[in-house]
Amino acid sequence: MADRTPPPTPESQAPYAFHAHANRDVWTWACAVSIAAELRRELIVRPRARLLLSGGQTPGPVYRALSQAPLDWERVDVGLVDERWLLPDDPDSNAHLVHEALLRDHAAVAHFEPMTQAGRNIEGAVATANAHARRQAAVAVFGMGEDGHTASLFPGMEGLARAFASPRDYAVVDATGCPGARQWTSRISLTPHGIRRIAHRLLLIQGARKRSVFEQAIASHDSERWPVLTLLESSYGTPLEVHWCA
Repeated sequence: MADRTPPPTPESQAPYAFHAHANRDVWTWACAVSIAAELRRELIVRPRARLLLSGGQTPGPVYRALSQAPLDWERVDVGLVDERWLLPDDPDSNAHLVHEALLRDHAAVAHFEPMTQAGRNIEGAVATANAHARRQAAVAVFGMGEDGHTASLFPGMEGLARAFASPRDYAVVDATGCPGARQWTSRISLTPHGIRRIAHRLLLIQGARKRSVFEQAIASHDSERWPVLTLLESSYGTPLEVHWCA
């Protein structure tokens, strides 16, 4: 499917909108409502909508709230922002979180696109991810580590420059030596090219430390030190939606 033609970028458009919420319950439902609204708008004008999700501990409550949204979920394709080199049923995989938290209630009928499967090597898995990415995502949900990483783009990662320069949406990455990757060093991740092609990007963060990290990143203008800054780049000129609570 051909890319949608992005509108001109207004020079005055801020690169992000920061939403501070009163507490975690308000944060959870505000994030879920925002995601559902984007999917609903996409389903009005297109036969299907594609949603990309991140793993980690933070977004689980949002996905559970989103699963209750009265959308035409049979027309929603759910993919991943990134994945550890684990099978989908591994409890530490991002796919497992999506199955447990989102693919329930109304959203149980959504079509899920796991990145990994038994018998497929990592090169084959990333090729399939890039094939799925030919259909652009309507909205993507990102997280951020305290080291400033997002997706599986870690500061100081070997091959980070190659990932930044990749013309593909997804790439195999090796996060060996990056503390934020913990023991899961082999991964598949969206690249900055893939991120730019998503019109509606949400960054979900909690706590004073994460807010401080985000503010440091913004002040630095250094996306290699703070890969989260890649989320500010959009072919559509749309601002990143940052949702935060203490």
